[in-house]
Amino acid sequence: MKALTFLSVATVLLALPAAVQAQQPTPQRGGTLNWAIAAEPPTYDCHATGTFATMQRMAPHYSTLLKFEPGNYPNIIGDLAESWTISPDNLTYTFKLHPNVKFHDGSVLTSEDVRATYDRIINPPNNVVSNRQSSFVKVAAIEAPDPQTIVFRMKEVDASMMTNFASPWNCVYSAAKLKADPTFPAKNVLGTGPFKFVEHVAGSHWRGEKFADYFRKDRPYLDGFRAVTMSSSAMTNALAGRQVDAEFRGFSPTERDRIVRALGKDAKVQESSWLLHMIVTFNTEKKPFDDPRVRRALSLAIDRWGGSASLSKISSLGVPGGMVRPGSEWSASPKDMEQWPGYGRDMAANRAEARRLLKEAGQENLTLTLMDRNIAPYVTAGIFVIDQWRQIGVKAEHQQVELASWYSLQNSGQFEAFIDSFTQFSDDPSNVLYKYASYDRSPVAVHRATDRELDALFDEQARTADKAKRIQLVRQFEKRAFEQAYSVPLLWWQRIVVMNDRVQGWTMSPTHMIYQDLGDVWLAGDK
Repeated sequence: MKALTFLSVATVLLALPAAVQAQQPTPQRGGTLNWAIAAEPPTYDCHATGTFATMQRMAPHYSTLLKFEPGNYPNIIGDLAESWTISPDNLTYTFKLHPNVKFHDGSVLTSEDVRATYDRIINPPNNVVSNRQSSFVKVAAIEAPDPQTIVFRMKEVDASMMTNFASPWNCVYSAAKLKADPTFPAKNVLGTGPFKFVEHVAGSHWRGEKFADYFRKDRPYLDGFRAVTMSSSAMTNALAGRQVDAEFRGFSPTERDRIVRALGKDAKVQESSWLLHMIVTFNTEKKPFDDPRVRRALSLAIDRWGGSASLSKISSLGVPGGMVRPGSEWSASPKDMEQWPGYGRDMAANRAEARRLLKEAGQENLTLTLMDRNIAPYVTAGIFVIDQWRQIGVKAEHQQVELASWYSLQNSGQFEAFIDSFTQFSDDPSNVLYKYASYDRSPVAVHRATDRELDALFDEQARTADKAKRIQLVRQFEKRAFEQAYSVPLLWWQRIVVMNDRVQGWTMSPTHMIYQDLGDVWLAGDK
């Protein structure tokens, strides 16, 4: 597959037919992959964070119970699990583990390591942070009846359990290390993945080398990898100048074009919709944003369809969508979206209604501060939103802050409205709707509102195994969420990954959190 320049149809890349896959060149062994990453990890602990800066470094070193099948997202296959069964009532999950799996220190993995890992996620000890705890609240008990068997017993049905087990964040740790020190993974790397940890030089690079005793005996192909830490602008130059071979998160259209011009026939571009979207979030604890009329008016004023057409040419911002990724198996159709407040294509009518709502709420001369991150495409989104509000007579100051302040201000409630964002590892509704639930149930729902009707719809879809019925509940959730407008989606991002064509075997997907273990990656012409 030579020089896939400007390929924009994600499904071509995500689900190649078996016959086409069979025509792929034979992988070569050896070589070191040099790739770029834009941020330092706040911790080495997969369970404690949600940033790609940790995930993309940790994935090559760890295994998970299940994972998403490369080239066939969102199908789920085994990783440490060789096979599994689910009871007819969906309340018992039994996994058989691959035999002779070794940690990088030579110790043998057993079901006790899996049990200790998930117990740490569900019941984090003192000084341990678990960002995945809410995903497993319905687990009643975890049993390890023999060294190769692990059993999860549920309190009630959870339609997302297989997706939760496939989460790349559930890195399996050594039970012995956790027993000695529950915080061990925060500063140490010991897994069963295809690559052993070598070194981390903060601000410079991260290195891994091939694990000779990896349980998949034909992997990995590479001798090792070197992840170089650099700014977004620097990585564009580095890739264009052939100093690195890849970056696995994504570039803007202008950055893509620059790299392609520099690499010529050696450029490989893969594009997809992205499980990452920009949001406008209001602080419902501050007046007048406690009034749904004001929030709905500000959403109605935004021309999402027109904004998509212009902003997608200059930034990572892409198409309009609801609370689930547009084009996914769970998403609404464009026709359905047009019925939501703020998604109708008649902007004159939308803005007339927005002005009416503001007048009714006594806010005809509304002024506010829009807090924003000081990087693209956040600034681009903020400028666009402020211009849209200006057209209904709303004046907004653009407060641009760096990342630490952006998090601090939103978490402390020191904002009126801000340009928010959210990403996840899968399209499963429980993963993505969590952002829009009540604040007392979801720390990421920083609108600070309580809405038990939304919570009831969230819980109902989570326990509904019938997909068609679950989709109906997702639509009901979105309808309620748009009417209340605590947080409203602005635009979904477009994922554009550019790499040197010598990098082979890497799988594109709608999320930058999966397919990062590098076990299937190889370098053409490098032995």
